Parts: sequence; structure tokens; C-alpha cells
Amino acid sequence: MTNINKELSQTAVLVGLDLPDGTNFEKSIREMKDLAEAVGIKVIMTATQSLPVQNTATYIGSGKVEEIRALVDELTPDLVLFDNSLSPIQLRNLSKELDCEILDRTQLILRIFSERARTREAKLQVESAELAYFLPRLVGLRTKLGRQGGTSGSMSNKGQGETQIELDRRHIEHRMAQLRRELSTVEQERATQRKRRAASGIPKIALVGYTNAGKSTIMNAMLSKFSTDVMDEKSVFEKDMLFATLDTSVRKIDPGQGRKAFLLSDTVGFISNLPTTLIKAFRSTLEEVKYADMLLLVSDLSDPEYRENLRVTEETLFEIGAGDIPRIYVYNKADLASDPDINVMHDPTREESRKENKYTSDPHKNKKESHSSESRRITISAKKKADIERLVEEIEDAVNSGRVECDMLIPYTDGRVLDALKKNSSLTIEGYDEKGTKVHVFCTKADFNRYNEYVIM
Repeated sequence: MTNINKELSQTAVLVGLDLPDGTNFEKSIREMKDLAEAVGIKVIMTATQSLPVQNTATYIGSGKVEEIRALVDELTPDLVLFDNSLSPIQLRNLSKELDCEILDRTQLILRIFSERARTREAKLQVESAELAYFLPRLVGLRTKLGRQGGTSGSMSNKGQGETQIELDRRHIEHRMAQLRRELSTVEQERATQRKRRAASGIPKIALVGYTNAGKSTIMNAMLSKFSTDVMDEKSVFEKDMLFATLDTSVRKIDPGQGRKAFLLSDTVGFISNLPTTLIKAFRSTLEEVKYADMLLLVSDLSDPEYRENLRVTEETLFEIGAGDIPRIYVYNKADLASDPDINVMHDPTREESRKENKYTSDPHKNKKESHSSESRRITISAKKKADIERLVEEIEDAVNSGRVECDMLIPYTDGRVLDALKKNSSLTIEGYDEKGTKVHVFCTKADFNRYNEYVIM
């Protein structure tokens, strides 16, 4: 298994293309360097190019390619990194011109995911994403082909005359079919677990946000404060790096003192230009977010680009079908922020959403604004116990908002109703009489309407 703390072992020239498309170019370059460092690659030189549109043949244009080739000859790097995904033809042409291993943004993220995958599901998902990316790029990735053979007029003759690319393609397609079957089984197991949790009636809260925003730190802080189990058995991996966590972990948080427990899930972080192949491959994992009752949308307040990161997170949530779930905006790392008193009450995505109607889960339906205007906000440092306590209180208040407090009398013959209320509500038994059990209930409006006949006026 690869050691994620390994020293930088490879060198690279980073090539960036600045396009007039609204992308924060400087942020993209900084992020590429961080991604490279995460897998032991040291960027020794950065070359940039400004164009109105990317060159369809070489991404950066023939003149810049010659300049990069001269840099490669002079610096002899192990790799040339490109700050965006390359098309199959771009990859083929650049590999031929530069005579050096090339990694684009998607390949770099795939390499990180491959090294960080720990569970069987994550490994299957990463392999599936890798194969989906490499299949249309076999020509650019393989420079030595088998010699084409076969006798004249024998168009159907394969075997010896088949190119290596065709063999590779067959192998990849076969392996992808295997992976789909294996992932289907894993998805069914995850769906069964999800149904079991849903039947428990315990609120489901999901941590989401840009990579390295502090989601795992928040989960571990809650476990440390509220869990009676051994921390080493319950805690999740956390480290100050991009994509430290790939696997979705679900833990039960029980704040005690009469407060309702909830299930907290920690999910894979998002990033700008997250490869489509990864979103598709991690669909079952990301579905944990879709089925949450509430999201904790975590932002790193110490990051100067936190507003842009929040926008990317919002867009990704809508892309996976989780854009309409109520959320609490959690502005984390306030202790590291240059201005911890910064006004974060204004949601940076709300104005853009109103102007551009960007956040829509279905482009064919009427556009609708994000839930951000209805959401709560809190500024914390996950390292401070008092802040974690405030966050749990905010979660409890949000979960309980819209709930109804009432007294009910449940007949002894309707024990199933009492069981259902115990699972889904905060319930106190106040006594018994000849008609049934008297209870004080704090329940959802749906349950109040469902069992309205038992309410004592």
C-alpha cells in the first residue's frame, strides 16, 4: 500500500492554459501544485499560455509545444502536467511531440484516488473510473503497437494480425463489465444498509464540502465529545491534505442530556472540475448525501477562495441530485482565518443563483433557486469543544424545527403506533389508565397528522 506521507519522488513541469471562461486561473494552478504534491510530485517549473480557446490538436498551440519541449530537454522532468483534461487526440499529439510522460488533471486526481482507496468499494469505483477514462485514449497512451498482419483479402483474420490496442480495448471492456457487476452487488448492500437506517427513524446528517475543508475533523471532534466507544475504533482518518478521505463513513452521534441522537456521514470531498468519470463511478457513495435529512456544508474560512469553493460544492450537489436538501453552512477553521470576524451571513451563491439560475437538478424543469436563502449558518473551529457543542445545538434546532409537541393517549390495542412514535420521535411515557398509555410526544408534522386521532386536546 502506498504511503501517503511519502517524500516527493518525481519532478514535473506544469503547463497551464488561461482561457477567458471565468475560471480562476491562479487558483487552478495552485490547486494543481497541491494535487501533485499529494502524490509525491514536485513541480519544478510552471509554463502558462493565454488563448481565446484551447487548441484542438495540442491544447496550447504548436509554438508553446516547442517551448515546453525545450524545457523538457533542459530540465529532464519525469512528467509534464496539464491543468485540464486532455482529449484523446491532444494526448496523442503531445505525447509524440514532448517524448515525456504526460498527466492531465483527471489522471492526476485518479492517481490520488487510486492511492487513497482503502475499502473494496472505493477500489472498485476508482478502477472503474480509470478504465472509463483510459479506454478512449488508448492510442495516445500506447506508442508501440503490434505489427498488423494477415493475408491479403482476409479481412476477418484476427489473432496474430490484431493490434495491441485492440487487445487492450477488449481486456478493458471485459474488466469494466466485471466491475459493473461487482459494484451492482455492493450498491445493493449499501441500499439495504440505507433502508435499515431509514427504518430506525434516526435523523441522517451528511458532511459535505470542498476537499480539505475539515469534514473528517468535525466528525472526529463529535465522536471525541459525545461517543463512549473507544476512539480508535470509531474515528475516521483525517489529515491536512487534498482527498484524505474517499470512503463514506457513518457514525452515530448521541449528545445525551435528552437530545436526540443522529447519524453523521463523512463523504468524499469535492473539487473544481471533478472528473465526470469519478462522479459516475462514485455514484453509490455520493447517494448517501442524496438520502440525508440535512447537510452540513463545510467551508474552510481560512482559504481566501472559500466563496468559490462553496460555489463549486453547490454546483456538485445539484449535479448529483442533492441540491434541494436543507443544509447548515458550517464555516470552519475560524481560528486560522485572517479575519475571523468576517461577515459570512451572506450566502455567496445566492446572488449568482438568482441571476443565472445555475443550481438546478433538472435543466428541463423550471429553474429554481438554491435552498441557501432558507439555510442556517454557523462559524466554528472544529478544534474547539465549545464550537462543536454549538454546532450540535444548531443541528438539533434545525432537525426539530417544524416539529410538534403534544400529548397523546395510545390504546393498548395500538401498540404498533407507540412503537413507531418511539422510533421517530422524542417520547416520554407519563402514565397508564384503563384506556391506554399517556405519552408526551415531540414529533414531525407528518406523524402528528398521521396519529392525530390519539392527540389529547
